[in-house]
Amino acid sequence: MRFPDRPVLIEFDDRESDSPYVERVWRSRSRSGGSFLSMAEGNIELVVTRLPGFLVVTLRGPVIQGALIECPPDGEWLAIRFRLGTYLPQIPTAALIDHQDVQLPVLPNGRFLFSDSSWEIPSYDNAENLVARLARAGVIARSHATDAAVDGDVDWMSQRSMQRHFRRVTGMTFSSYQQIQRARHAAALLVSGSSVLDATFSAGYFDQAHLTRSVKQLIGMTPARLARERPQLSFSYKTTTS
Repeated sequence: MRFPDRPVLIEFDDRESDSPYVERVWRSRSRSGGSFLSMAEGNIELVVTRLPGFLVVTLRGPVIQGALIECPPDGEWLAIRFRLGTYLPQIPTAALIDHQDVQLPVLPNGRFLFSDSSWEIPSYDNAENLVARLARAGVIARSHATDAAVDGDVDWMSQRSMQRHFRRVTGMTFSSYQQIQRARHAAALLVSGSSVLDATFSAGYFDQAHLTRSVKQLIGMTPARLARERPQLSFSYKTTTS
């Protein structure tokens, strides 16, 4: 049952990016207030929030626990989701984890302050221009060793070195990142109509108990309830269990 009469709380739109620093750009709009599930997240994001009479730019880090969040009405959000391995040399990623966000000052001229310089607030179509300028200024950088970890190509470095490097760049262990990706994939399956049993094996869990523990912690709701209620999720897209 898809609850066709249930209004959509947040409308999402996204596009992939060809920038070496950006995974994708997404935007959303809330029609009315309400609650949604904010799922665990492994990437850094730069988010522009617009509410009536309110504008803020936020640097948001990874989140390792899902939770039910209240969403205000009439809001618009634009986010640059950085590729895994993109980091800020002056701000450890670990310092941003679990909603330890950094609010970047918005200046009277409509620009925002970041790393002692002012920058134009990006739009959905020109977000990569801002990112390219940030990279040239050394505000952001990227480690390709994280790609090797995700792809399993670690022959050129020891497993221990890979784990240490991955944690330093992303703020979490490689195992934690994999668990987040798997749980997000399972949540997408469940709210799309898959049974708990099918989601268990499609997402690569050992059994339903394993699925339940992981999804409850990382998504914020049990698999059975996800499948039954199919709540509004935070920004999601097709994921794999890699």
